Amino acid sequence: MTVGADHMMNKMSATTEGLWICLFAAICVQTSFSSLPIVVNTWPFTNATEAGYNEFLRGGSVIDVVEKGCSKCEVLRCDGSVGEGSDPDEDGEVTLDAMIMDGKTMDVGSVGCLRNISSAISVARMVMERTGHTLLAGELATKFAVEMGFKESDLSSNKSDTMYKQWIENNCQPNYRVNVSPDPEKSCGPYHPSTNVLEESTRKDKGIGYLNHDTIGMVAVDTNGHVVSGTTTNGLNHKIPGRVGDSPIVGAGSYAQNEMGGAAATGDGDIMMRFLPSYTAVQLMGSGMTPSKAALFSIKPIINFYPEFNGAVIAVNTKGEHGAACHGSGIGTFHYSVKDNPDKVNLFSVKCV
Repeated sequence: MTVGADHMMNKMSATTEGLWICLFAAICVQTSFSSLPIVVNTWPFTNATEAGYNEFLRGGSVIDVVEKGCSKCEVLRCDGSVGEGSDPDEDGEVTLDAMIMDGKTMDVGSVGCLRNISSAISVARMVMERTGHTLLAGELATKFAVEMGFKESDLSSNKSDTMYKQWIENNCQPNYRVNVSPDPEKSCGPYHPSTNVLEESTRKDKGIGYLNHDTIGMVAVDTNGHVVSGTTTNGLNHKIPGRVGDSPIVGAGSYAQNEMGGAAATGDGDIMMRFLPSYTAVQLMGSGMTPSKAALFSIKPIINFYPEFNGAVIAVNTKGEHGAACHGSGIGTFHYSVKDNPDKVNLFSVKCV
C-alpha cells in the first residue's frame, strides 16, 4: 500500500485485516489483531509455528512452545539456514547459535558457535534453567551440553560439504575478511594483516538475504500475557570460524518482557546486533507504540548507517497484536507466520522499505 503526498503524516485507516499506519507520507505498515495464546515467527516456517502452538494445546508452558517450535525448524533444517547440515564456515564446519528468553523472569539462555550438538535451542534452555549464566560458546558450550545429556554428532552433511568445496573452487567467495593479505576478494588464505591503509568494510556482494541467512525467530504469548522469545540458526554461510551472530545476543536476536511484548530479528546479524532492534521494538511497544510501528522504528537507525543492509523484525504485544518491518533488496517482501487458533497458521507479508 502506498500513499500520495496529499495524505497527512500518521494517517490511520481501519481495514478488515488490521490497522494501516502511514508514516511520513511514504511508508505504510500494518498492525494485525489476533487473540491469545499466539505464536509468531519469522519467515513462512509454518511447521515450526504449528509445532509451537501444539504445545499450548497440550498444556505446555510458553517456554515449551518456543523451544518446540524452534526445535522443529532445527529438525527440518528450514531453508538450510537453521539446524545442522548447511552453511559451513571457512573451514567447512557447521556451528549453531541459539537463544531463549523468559519475559517474566528476564532469564536468558544462549549458545554461540556451538559445535557438534544439533539441538541448539534446547541447549540454550539448559543454559537458562541450569546455570546462572546467559551465554556459553564454542567447545566448552559443547562440553556443557554433553554434561546435560546431549549427544555429540557431526553437523556436516553432503550438502554442506558440497557448499564448502564450491566455495573453495570459487576462490573463497563471498569472503568476510578485510584489510588482510592476500586480497580476500580474490584469494583464499591463510591470511595475515595487510600493511595497506585500512579500508572501510562493505556488505556488498556478500549475498546476505533470503535463503542465505533467514534465522527463525519466534515469539509466543500465553493467555496470562507471559512472553517468551527464541532464535536458532546455523549462521552466516562461509563465516570466519568462531563468528557468533546476532541470534544469541539478548536484545539483538530477540527480546521478551512481560507487560510489553516480544520481538525477534532476522537478516545481516553482524550489522543488526550493533543496534539491538529487538530490544528497541519491545521498549517502544511498552511506551504504547503499535507492533508494526515499533518494528519499523527499530530498524530505522540501521538503515541510516547501513542503507544496503538486509533484515527484518517481528513484534508482538501482550494483547496479541503483531506486525513486522523489513529493509533490503535481498528480501523484497518479508513473510512471517502467525497461529492464534487451533485451525490454521496464517501468513502475513510486508513490503520492505
